[in-house]
Amino acid sequence: MSKIAMIFAGQGSQAVGMGKDFYENSELAREMFEKAGERIGVDFKALIFEENEKLNETAYTQPAILLVQMIAYKLFKEVCPDVKAELFLGHSLGEFSALCASGAIDYVDAVELVHNRGAYMQEACSEIEAGMMAIVGLDDASVEKICADAQAEGKKVWPANYNQDGQLVVAGLKPDLVSLEQTFKDAGAKRALVLNMSVASHCALLEPAVAKLGALMENMVADNFEAPVISNVTTNAYSSKADAIALLKEQLTSPVKYKQSIEAIENDVDLAIEFGNGVVLKGLNRRIGKGLTTLNISDMASLEKVKEEICS
Repeated sequence: MSKIAMIFAGQGSQAVGMGKDFYENSELAREMFEKAGERIGVDFKALIFEENEKLNETAYTQPAILLVQMIAYKLFKEVCPDVKAELFLGHSLGEFSALCASGAIDYVDAVELVHNRGAYMQEACSEIEAGMMAIVGLDDASVEKICADAQAEGKKVWPANYNQDGQLVVAGLKPDLVSLEQTFKDAGAKRALVLNMSVASHCALLEPAVAKLGALMENMVADNFEAPVISNVTTNAYSSKADAIALLKEQLTSPVKYKQSIEAIENDVDLAIEFGNGVVLKGLNRRIGKGLTTLNISDMASLEKVKEEICS
């Protein structure tokens, strides 16, 4: 049997209507919507299925994405109960879904946890003009040097997401990011695009959120891992409550090393399955290293396709 990485995308993968096919065709999905909504006082059906501004607010985006990912994962486990993960891996927010899929935290607790994580992140950036910028077509070392030089001048900018070669997202104060747009282009970047975000993820600006997130995790995470989770911070595997809390606290203010994580695991697994809306990680994986073969489960049809491919 294949050695499988179960993987989960992060913020930005959300879309109105995600998970609707699951909801309409699965009693389990409807039950999960209901329980998650009761926990945090949110009508997930309205939040996810109807056009609204809240779905793009960090405190609501995060639980919505995690809920749909965990429904996809639990439906997969229902139809393929004998398929075990070699490891779990997520991109940013997706690491919390990975932790949940590993069995170390209940999905309802995880929904509450990331709802609060999003609120803590928004709160940390509420009094500053925070933002993020995607740098395309420039090598990591050049981006890192420009950020380091800018920091030496007192600017607040940091590498935040290592997605693939030639695609690195930086975070910091929006005016400082905008001031570097031409610098990145002069260094060879094809694009330096300010993203439509009001939170600066994975950088020092989120330091005020760290302690609060750790305190909340203490009562939710358990030493109960079906398989290890790969840390965004270190690219190494962990499988203990203590490591989960320490590393996910650190993840708030440290860059997501997704590209490096895939490179680190690609000789240990034969296949990856992406759970939840879209194929963000499937696309990245195709362009990283040897190109890890990745399947995805985002609706009942793709669930059936994966079932036929690996569970028969």
